[in-house]
Amino acid sequence: MTQSYRITLLPGDGIGPEIMAVAVDLLKVIGQQQDLNFEFQEALIGGAALDAMGEPLPAQTLDLCRGCDAVLLAAIGGYQWDGLPRPLRPETGLLGLRARLGLFANLRPAQILPQLLDASSLKPEVVEGVDLMVVRELTGGIYFGEPKGIFTTELGEQRGVNTMAYSAAEIDRIGRVAFETARKRGGKLCSVDKANVLEVSQLWRDRITLLATDYPDVELSHLYVDNAAMQLVRWPKQFDTIVTSNLFGDILSDIAAMLTGSIGMLPSASLGAEGPGLFEPVHGSAPDIAGKDQANPLAQVLSTAMMLRYGLHQSKAAEKLEAAVLAFLEAGYRTIDIQSPGTTVLGCRATGDHLIDILHQSQPSSR
Repeated sequence: MTQSYRITLLPGDGIGPEIMAVAVDLLKVIGQQQDLNFEFQEALIGGAALDAMGEPLPAQTLDLCRGCDAVLLAAIGGYQWDGLPRPLRPETGLLGLRARLGLFANLRPAQILPQLLDASSLKPEVVEGVDLMVVRELTGGIYFGEPKGIFTTELGEQRGVNTMAYSAAEIDRIGRVAFETARKRGGKLCSVDKANVLEVSQLWRDRITLLATDYPDVELSHLYVDNAAMQLVRWPKQFDTIVTSNLFGDILSDIAAMLTGSIGMLPSASLGAEGPGLFEPVHGSAPDIAGKDQANPLAQVLSTAMMLRYGLHQSKAAEKLEAAVLAFLEAGYRTIDIQSPGTTVLGCRATGDHLIDILHQSQPSSR
């Protein structure tokens, strides 16, 4: 029996529409092969929404996202909007979407694919075999804490303020996601904070430590964020699952991404307690190559696989997409950002075409 899903597509800005087109074409093929029906509805967000509707997160977009089964986002932002007031910047639209959908848990895997071992800037013996997951709290912390803003003091001096704040309940819910994730992986969880100088981090450490009693099968450790950043570069294979706050997770997940050699290869999933999840590549909108057919769509494709697995619970379909990416790389194909001697460089559209061919070739012929 065919299962149907409504997917909200948010192509966004820069290379977003190019890489989204690849993901949609692949979903259509996967749907045919796995007896899945995808109903696509497209909406504006970020700079594209600003230009067309005067705000980065229009009400129509939010309504479509709330009423669907999963949200697939490509990329937002660009130089032309950087000078706008904070409430009008494209990134504010994304932060608002995460908050309004209650997407408090961000899962960012970083796995070293054997075919891309040489793409990393670190020595092969350091990164070979790395397979870690960063679980980042997404709707609290310093990005959302109040008060915040730029104020003028009584002496007429400007003063910028941001507030890093977490409640016990916010820490507990992301902590449980992290422990459950670690339980399904290697059974090791490292909680990252700055408890030696920040009271909010002390509460974080206390709550995570308390939660550990409910997960005796998971080995818990703690690191200060500065040490964690160093250890990710020094010996990343020591990590399995990392849980941390919004700001620290933003930084550490990008460090973890570069272990793989290109941020263009990393997907992510943002999940809440209920409702649709948001699935997007870690990279930005790359406006310098937009429209040049040079974008790497593989992170978008892998984000689509995460959508199938975590958002729609279609693991077999997700595995087919992931296997197609591996076969693509194994065949020696690369996009320009991950090219190496002896490989064949393809553009964004050709990458999608080759992935579709691989999916067709993997499908048993009917007689």
